[in-house]
Amino acid sequence: MSAAAAEVQAVLDGDGGLGRIVLNRPRALNSLTHGMITTIRATLDDWIADDRVRAVLLTGAGERGLCAGADLRAMHDEVKAGGAGTRAFFRDEYRLNALIARYPKPFVALMDGITMGGGIGLSAHSAVRIVTERSTIAMPETRIGLVPDVGGSRLLARAPGELGTHLGLTSASMGPGDALLCGFADHFVPSARIPELLGALARGADPAASVAAHAEPAPPAGLAGQRDWIDACYAADTVEEIVERLLNSGVPEAKESAELVLGNSPTAVKVTLAALRRARTLTSLEAVLDQEYRISCAALDGHDLVEGIRAQVIDKDRNPQWSPRALARVTEAEVARFLAPREGDELGLA
Repeated sequence: MSAAAAEVQAVLDGDGGLGRIVLNRPRALNSLTHGMITTIRATLDDWIADDRVRAVLLTGAGERGLCAGADLRAMHDEVKAGGAGTRAFFRDEYRLNALIARYPKPFVALMDGITMGGGIGLSAHSAVRIVTERSTIAMPETRIGLVPDVGGSRLLARAPGELGTHLGLTSASMGPGDALLCGFADHFVPSARIPELLGALARGADPAASVAAHAEPAPPAGLAGQRDWIDACYAADTVEEIVERLLNSGVPEAKESAELVLGNSPTAVKVTLAALRRARTLTSLEAVLDQEYRISCAALDGHDLVEGIRAQVIDKDRNPQWSPRALARVTEAEVARFLAPREGDELGLA
């Protein structure tokens, strides 16, 4: 058995036509390799034409989460070696995200536990999105010198008010209530009811109706009570002004948010703000993925992505040396470079 086949279990479960895809790297929080991406894509392509498969269910092995995102250790080494493999990884990953969003059969994603980055791309564009009381949902890319991708910038841009801007610039996490509020999930199902739900799906129950039957009211959304200062502060036109408003608001949570923004890559947070504002004007997920691919490829040519992964994942000193280190030194021309079409680095989905 190949490594990729072992890392993704794809089986037809029960007699009800449920195709199950299980991310199977529990010791690595089911982080994604390129082989996993291509295996999932091949499986989904095959199942489109397989009349035995009525619906698809995505889950993660182990007790900790669905997927923590890409395998950052592998990405760190590959980018240092030139980055061609990471460009191919992004290309195939984003195309898979687009396929899941348009999949012609019901696609159910169980976002139990940690679901971040690439895990969002596999789950949050699906037809039926489930969170539990254990769910921790985030797009934490600015923490490692990258910009929210896998269609995450579209989800953030469409969140109520400026909640998506707050989440994107700070890399803050959402619990289940906030995930529902911000449009990253549809249903809250307590973890104790998951086995019963999965059994119903395996017997051929209608996915949407079965999930609705097992769903319960979600825990409160903490962000809902913070909309006043979030919307007021993050509506500013520049990251510098956003930080100033946060620091001057008199709200302790706002000051903490400013410190989070200032700790992330200055280049990444400025590009993120521009990308989210532009994503609001783009009419499809495919157009947003095209934009994200340009940005991600541009990040591969810079300093902060390798440095951010080093600080957070490799050495774990949590002390990244960003370049440039100050927001004021990230120019408008540099931000524009990330968003501009790139010869040889175009995804072409839209």
